[in-house]
Amino acid sequence: MDFQDFLYCIPKLEREPLPAEAAHNIMTPPERKQIMKDLDLEAKNPRKAAVMMLFYPKDSQTHLVLIQRNTYPGVHSSQIAFPGGKVELEDETLTHTALRETHEEIGIIPDQIQVVRAFSEVYIPPSNFMVYPFLGLSQNELSFNPDPEEVAGIIELPLLHFLDENNVVSQRMDTAYSKSIDVPAFKIQEHYVWGATAMMLSELKETLKKVL
Repeated sequence: MDFQDFLYCIPKLEREPLPAEAAHNIMTPPERKQIMKDLDLEAKNPRKAAVMMLFYPKDSQTHLVLIQRNTYPGVHSSQIAFPGGKVELEDETLTHTALRETHEEIGIIPDQIQVVRAFSEVYIPPSNFMVYPFLGLSQNELSFNPDPEEVAGIIELPLLHFLDENNVVSQRMDTAYSKSIDVPAFKIQEHYVWGATAMMLSELKETLKKVL
């Protein structure tokens, strides 16, 4: 999609009601639904994190950036995600967390990003994090400088590819909930994106479909 055409849709995107749980459920494994049904979030007192869903032009076409996390001992090892991370004491707001982490992880300074709006938060049971996504926009082409300690690779996803319904699949994999189960996922290049990131992508996709 031409980036200038995308920019014309931003005012509508700012006002569009979010589908929240309805969109999240499209990409939610049944095992997670059962866990959430019985969960007392207040008792869990989850830690907070924020991520950036960053759109930008590349060759005049609209792209969304994702990262592949490095391999490490942890539940999110090697997964595809948005740039972002946990709230630190110096962060004044969740928006500040998303901007700071985006700078640290992929080298894009906050001044390059216009934060358009917040999207619906997603709880991650295995790590006990509540993740708050923000939609961001850069008017210019970006040159990424990923942190090698955290980021194994950058994925530049064309918007039209993201919106293609053929990229929503069912994939058998091992998860923190169960071994060898079928989970809904986005097929992005050679990667399968599932779990919390897929849920956030689902809300983003369903919202975009209403305004584009």
